[in-house]
Amino acid sequence: MIADTIERLRAGVRDVPNFPKHGIIFKDITPILVDAQLFRDSIDIFLARCRGLPIDKIVGIDARGFLFGAAVAYALGVGFVPIRKKGKLPFKTESASYSLEYGDAAMEMHVDSIAPGEKIVLIDDLLATGGTSSAAAALINKVGGDLLEAQFLIELEFLHGREKLAPTPVVSFLKW
Repeated sequence: MIADTIERLRAGVRDVPNFPKHGIIFKDITPILVDAQLFRDSIDIFLARCRGLPIDKIVGIDARGFLFGAAVAYALGVGFVPIRKKGKLPFKTESASYSLEYGDAAMEMHVDSIAPGEKIVLIDDLLATGGTSSAAAALINKVGGDLLEAQFLIELEFLHGREKLAPTPVVSFLKW
């Protein structure tokens, strides 16, 4: 059953050549989002992984991580914490920087989003180089959260992003 779901989801990912720049093949999840059954399937695989874990909150990364993370948090009956790009949150924040191809960027989270010791699962759509995800993990750790694992719909394994998240366990459902 899960293998069938994974194959349906894989077929729903559209390759977009040369986006956002020449030489990149962008993995577009929009076909999954607009298809009610595929979207449900994507949430269900996250839920299957989360059920049984002692989760207090789900953390989602701006922006597509919000789509999956919020739905999973709702279904589990736990809180949802958004991590956003710097300057997008209205209250007092903690910040973590990460490197981009040309320069640095930062992610932020409200300081009161996670209490020390709360059990957290990080969810996002894609793990590539791991920069954004490692910044999110750093934020969770900075406020005292216990990051149980990081989960991704898609992982681009050739970019070795999971290495930046070590020792956090990484789970990905579709791998390229």
